[in-house]
This record gives sequence, structure tokens and C-alpha cells, in this order.
Amino acid sequence: MPANKTPPPERDELQREAGSRPLRADARRNRARILEAAVEVFASEGLEVPIDVVARRAGVGAGTVYRHFPTKESLALAIVRDRVERLIEGARSLAAADDPGAAFFGFFSSAVEAGLANKALGDAIAAAGFDREAVVENELLGAIGKLLRRAQRAGAVRGDVDAADVKALLLGCLSMERCRGEGGAPRRLVAVVCDGLRGRQGR
Repeated sequence: MPANKTPPPERDELQREAGSRPLRADARRNRARILEAAVEVFASEGLEVPIDVVARRAGVGAGTVYRHFPTKESLALAIVRDRVERLIEGARSLAAADDPGAAFFGFFSSAVEAGLANKALGDAIAAAGFDREAVVENELLGAIGKLLRRAQRAGAVRGDVDAADVKALLLGCLSMERCRGEGGAPRRLVAVVCDGLRGRQGR
């Protein structure tokens, strides 16, 4: 082997990783703390909260937050992705339910509840920025669509709506329930919308 031959790139990478393991572990812990704090802050106050508030809640400096998440939007998106993916998993878990109608309407109601409980999730589902996240958006619509089609085949849901309509109705329920606040019967609008979606077999 020639004396001036450099080590293989992959070996050099391994050496650098070995020397940086303690720092990487600290970084992982900081990132986890930031995400945990952001979940709490965004859920209660929405996506408009300053990044300094998240940093204080996490017990780190704002610079540490920015090292992991260059913009507040990237931090919000990390949280939103997690929450939307939970919605997707919830829909997928109901895809083989014995009662397709109950599965669809149960998911619809629980999705509204999740959006009301987590302001960031509701804001993100409605935001134009989330819509540009094509992979997550398509997965959500796909999971909703599967529940919807099963319920339509069972006659539990009217046949002239699609997954995009269902998402729009979810957003409408979230918006109206928030506007109503403490006034009026709780979740009344969700019940009204669900009644409007029912097919002949579901009435």
C-alpha cells in the first residue's frame, strides 16, 4: 500500500463519530427536552408563541433551540408531524373495524377533540404551510379516505363526499367549536355535521 494513501472515508467518519459521542448524547437530550417543551407550549398557546418561551420551558438557551431547529417553523413542523402522524395511525388502526360507520364517525369526533385539545395541531392542519408537506398531507388524506370508503360501502356515510371534503368539515368544526368557546352545547356542531354525513343505513 502506498505510504501516502489516505484512510478510507468511511473509516474517517467512524473515528469522528467515536470522538463526538458524548456531545451527540447531550445534543439528543437537549433536542428531546426542546420537543417536549414545544409540545406543551404550542398545544396551549398555538404556533405564534415566541421561540424564547420554548427555550425557557426547556431550560436551554435560544441558541440551543436554533442549533437543532433553524427556524420556529421547523420546530413547529417537527411537533405537528408527530401529532398528525398520530392521527394517521389512529385512522389506520380503525381501517379493519367490524363496524365501518362507527369507525369513521369515531375517528371524525376524536380528530376534532384532538385539534381542540392541541391548538398547534388544529392550526397546523389548517395552515397553508402544512398543506405543502405533501407526504404527510397525502398520508392523512389517504388514511381518512380508506375509512370513508369502507363506511360508504356499508351505507353508513353518504356517497357524494371524499376525503378532502371530510378534512374541510374537520377544519370547520374546529373553527366553529373554538369560536363558540364555553357557550352553547359542547360538541353540538360535531353532532350536526356527523348527522349530515350519514348515509341511508346510518340514519
